[in-house]
Amino acid sequence: MSGAEETLPAVFAALADDTRWNLLVRLGRSSASASALAAEFPVSRQAIAKHLAVLEETGLVSAEKAGREVRFSAVGARLSRIGRELDTIAAGWDRRLADIKAQAETSASEGTDV
Repeated sequence: MSGAEETLPAVFAALADDTRWNLLVRLGRSSASASALAAEFPVSRQAIAKHLAVLEETGLVSAEKAGREVRFSAVGARLSRIGRELDTIAAGWDRRLADIKAQAETSASEGTDV
């Protein structure tokens, strides 16, 4: 398994939580502080901080100190890389399914069972 593929389980585990997924979607629109996010979500500021820490550990979110607050943003490059990894996986499955279809069609035209 490549290093890129090894990161996918951690990313999917992080995004399996509805709050983290919604935080990432929200941060995709614009950066925000944990306090601002806590005002937008039905969870405590402490819970938001924990969710942001998980997203930051997987590289999906970055934190930048701005004066006295820390602003969080979605990491577009990381999201693009994950998208490319998923496209690669999907392309492999598409090739496998095309091969299976071709074999089935060949067998059907020859009158044999698959």
